[in-house]
Amino acid sequence: MASPKTLEIVKATVPVLEEHGTAITTVFYQNMFQEHPELLDIFNETNQKLGRQQTALATTVLAAAKHLEHLAVLLPQVTQISHKHRALQILPEHYPIVGKHLLGAIKEVLGEAANDDIIDAWAEAYDEIAGVFIQLEKNMYEQEMWQGFAAFKVTQKQEAATDIAAFTVIPVNDNSDASQDIDLSQLNLTAGQYITVKTDPKDSDHLALRHYSLCSASTEKGIQFAVRRDNRNEHHGLVSNYLHDEIEVGDTILLSAPAGDFALNQDLIQQNDIPLVFISAGVGVTPILSMLEAQITANPLRPIVWVYACQNQEHHAFDSQVDKLLASATTAEKHVFYFDSGQILDESWLASLPVPADIYVCGSMPFMESMIDGLVRLDHGVDSVHYEPFGPKMSLALS
Repeated sequence: MASPKTLEIVKATVPVLEEHGTAITTVFYQNMFQEHPELLDIFNETNQKLGRQQTALATTVLAAAKHLEHLAVLLPQVTQISHKHRALQILPEHYPIVGKHLLGAIKEVLGEAANDDIIDAWAEAYDEIAGVFIQLEKNMYEQEMWQGFAAFKVTQKQEAATDIAAFTVIPVNDNSDASQDIDLSQLNLTAGQYITVKTDPKDSDHLALRHYSLCSASTEKGIQFAVRRDNRNEHHGLVSNYLHDEIEVGDTILLSAPAGDFALNQDLIQQNDIPLVFISAGVGVTPILSMLEAQITANPLRPIVWVYACQNQEHHAFDSQVDKLLASATTAEKHVFYFDSGQILDESWLASLPVPADIYVCGSMPFMESMIDGLVRLDHGVDSVHYEPFGPKMSLALS
């Protein structure tokens, strides 16, 4: 627990963080990568160029400053971030590097205003925060299904939509450097999790790591995940285009073990009086598809409402798989919205959903914000709305 003096000083810096937080985290990343360029093999270069990671870190630091004496209230957010850290193989020895450059950035941006008392207080606060992450991640490392990045062979590559490829991979057990003795039948995947792919694209000076959601929690055929090709601008698509264009059946890729806490509420799976509502857009359907499969496998009697939005029919992902699964449910509704046809999924439509309901949402940040804000205004409780945004973990206030 931080000292009373540290709590007082850190709390007093909240207005400064609100004003200068992103400037501080921008300087932090610049200085850290200059001194430790090897860390560019871990961090998402696209998110750096677009400022997403800087904003996400600033949001996290601000939240920690506001709740330093009660960090437990941030446990859900900290757990989400820790899953990402474990998937990327961020280790305890990385935290002192981050702390050094975070304090240096505070001093550089704030200048003389960051006196010794402030820097000392933030050093103590950082140690407190880092300790929480390190302990959580220690437990996650102890439970990971295999260590580090292991080699997997691609056995299937299928088009799930015009811009989405679905991959199936199996472990490589040939005594090569990256091979590990992994028994698919012993893996206990959770619907909603993601794997992390480590690649070495020819268009980059660094290794590139990306998270991709599982299409299924079943390992009967192998580990299944989906990748959307991203061609929005020059900053996007380094890894997705590499996987779409370069990786084929028979090739080997490196994966870290599944991670993430986006999962079905196990207490409700066998209860048929609270409907299950799935809302997704674009490639956000991927973890939702695995949850649909898990629910129907466990209990097909539970009422299900399936809601999906995308650009048009060509971009409609996993349509046949969804239809097949919904046909196995006793009671199921399917609602599809094509943006190109002017079909709008908004709060007025969300008002038709049953209350109460157990709701799972996944898609882009703007989509997530729109859906969650609408659901909360329609009296769906905070505990009944579960979400997984793609990209850096930023704050989505459910209040």
